[in-house]
Amino acid sequence: MNDVEKTRYINQTRQWLEQVVIGLNLCPFARKPFQKGQVRFAVTDSRNVETLLQDLYDELEKLATTPASTIDTTLLIIPDQLEDFYDYNDVLDLADALLEQQDWVGTFQIASFHPAYQFADTEADDPGNYTNRAPFPILHLLREDSLEQGLASYPDPEAIPERNMDTLENLSEAQWISLFGGLPGASR
Repeated sequence: MNDVEKTRYINQTRQWLEQVVIGLNLCPFARKPFQKGQVRFAVTDSRNVETLLQDLYDELEKLATTPASTIDTTLLIIPDQLEDFYDYNDVLDLADALLEQQDWVGTFQIASFHPAYQFADTEADDPGNYTNRAPFPILHLLREDSLEQGLASYPDPEAIPERNMDTLENLSEAQWISLFGGLPGASR
């Protein structure tokens, strides 16, 4: 993968982060590190699970050895594999096992985003699934300390998922198409 391709993937992901995650305030904790330039966008050119896990390890190691004031969180963008959501879920289990193996549980957490994200017990076109839909499969590497600080400073964090569902359900058709038109099943 060349630098032009990586830049394109990063730009698409940055646009999604700005317009959807921050723009709709789906994650009230995302704006601050983004505005401070503390979000790292990393693109893996991996085409198999083994090298993806190595890239994931490398990014976690980078977080472990870099102050949060420099890199608070990382979006590991996976453009060349895991198109199938169930395959992606299998990798999430391996990613969590890596956290355990490296004794990073309680230090880091991995949030998941995928173009075909689907919560259990929902229909594929359920608007709530779009809270976790992104242009590419992404592993979002979070520092537990930063997450705890954000949760402590936010009133009623338990209400975030319901508020997000309301936000998505109240988008106009034009807003929906503008934000999600390129994702699978995006018509309403």
